[in-house]
Amino acid sequence: MRALRVLLIIIVIFGGLFVAADRVAVNLAEDMAADKIRSSQGLGRTPEVAIKGFPFLTQVAGRSLQEVDADLGGIEARAEGHTLRIDQLSAQFHDVTLNSDYTSIESAATATGNARLNYADLTKAAGGGVKITYAGQKNGRSQVKISPNLPLLSSLDVTGSLTIVGGNTVRLRADGLPAMCKAVPGCESKVRAQTDHDWKLDQLPGNLKLEKVVTMPDGISISAAGKNVKLPG
Repeated sequence: MRALRVLLIIIVIFGGLFVAADRVAVNLAEDMAADKIRSSQGLGRTPEVAIKGFPFLTQVAGRSLQEVDADLGGIEARAEGHTLRIDQLSAQFHDVTLNSDYTSIESAATATGNARLNYADLTKAAGGGVKITYAGQKNGRSQVKISPNLPLLSSLDVTGSLTIVGGNTVRLRADGLPAMCKAVPGCESKVRAQTDHDWKLDQLPGNLKLEKVVTMPDGISISAAGKNVKLPG
């Protein structure tokens, strides 16, 4: 019995040491991956990276990680001199394969991502005193209310739709203009100069492709996904 107790104690001690070593290793790997993602994506801050699954060391030995999550914080998209701030950007990579020397990630079988932005930042990006607020959903389209800044038509409001173009661009277009604007020469071009914009998101991790944009009362959610994607780091 005494020998059995000693054996159990030894197993517990070595088990504890293994867990501690495993956690130290995963923390170091997360820090290294975060630095590589920051440099490769040109980010202003180091993202938060979490490697999921236990034990980490056996995953590394098999050159396969269960899941890698990356929170990149905020990024900026630019178009025609206007900057759109994306408040939050995160991604989850599944079935991640390491390269042959275990120093970086080759690819992930699947990946999903989500970006969030608020109406205040969308209003600021539109510029020129334009105001953009929530307008709900209609016929499957995510809509916003756009109030252009036109002195002669101060009460003019139009409805605009947000869509995804080319897998990397958020497009805002006025759905249509009221008759009062169409009756004024040059009104339509002036309104569309304030309402119609394309913002390209070229800092998506792993070359994820934007899929869907949804307007909500508290902000706008943009989802992304990909297969066999590359993950920097």
